[in-house]
Amino acid sequence: MVDLPDASQFAALVADRRFILAAAIAAVSGAARGFAGFGSALIYVPLISALYEPRVAAVTILLIDFSSGAPFAVPAWPRCHLRDVLPLSAAAALAVPFGTMILLIADPVWLRWFISAFVLSAIPVLAGGWRYHGRPKLPVTLAVGAVAGLTGGAVQIAGPPVILYWLGGAIETAVARANMIVFFALNGAVLCVSYFIEGLFTADTIALAILLGIPYTIAMIAGARSFHGSSDGLYRRIAYAIMAFAAIVSLPILDWLFHP
Repeated sequence: MVDLPDASQFAALVADRRFILAAAIAAVSGAARGFAGFGSALIYVPLISALYEPRVAAVTILLIDFSSGAPFAVPAWPRCHLRDVLPLSAAAALAVPFGTMILLIADPVWLRWFISAFVLSAIPVLAGGWRYHGRPKLPVTLAVGAVAGLTGGAVQIAGPPVILYWLGGAIETAVARANMIVFFALNGAVLCVSYFIEGLFTADTIALAILLGIPYTIAMIAGARSFHGSSDGLYRRIAYAIMAFAAIVSLPILDWLFHP
């Protein structure tokens, strides 16, 4: 049973001096998701981990992203290729508990080092345009799903391996995007179950997710509207720059920036 937050917990979180910075981080993450179509976790997770801790970052971005993204899976379902989505989702589901275990037992500081290193290593690959260009093959699909489930369970960053695999492959871009929307919805549901079983949904994290979900969603809508008629390349470069900045400033050696 999950304890739901009360008014005093919302008030305490808002009164915390970290909250204003957390709300700004959520807004920037949402804007990146809106105008670039991806990257919210690559910005949010390292910075919120530095401000609070990795568990708080993982739980809150899961609740925010799943609640805002899952409804889009309904119209995407008829356009996706289930023969590609289901095996990848099944492999991810099997790996999610192991990722969740890492989140539970790993030293928070070392986990933050991993988050920053993972983001910094993913950016040049994503920005450089490298993609898997072959047709989806079952062994590769299962491997990608396992990596996505592991990193998703541990630090809520499941996107890069899936993006590299499906966007640029021998399937239509529209189908690839539909595949990703459906996969992330299914994976988010599995992650919610795994986090619930492990007791990661506390009243405080639920309250913080609700509070940070407001600027995140508003900024995401604004970012999506600002994208129309603008350069896709420009927005992606901005998003990559923000991701790199987030990964660098959230390094544990720079903790004085967040906890002076």
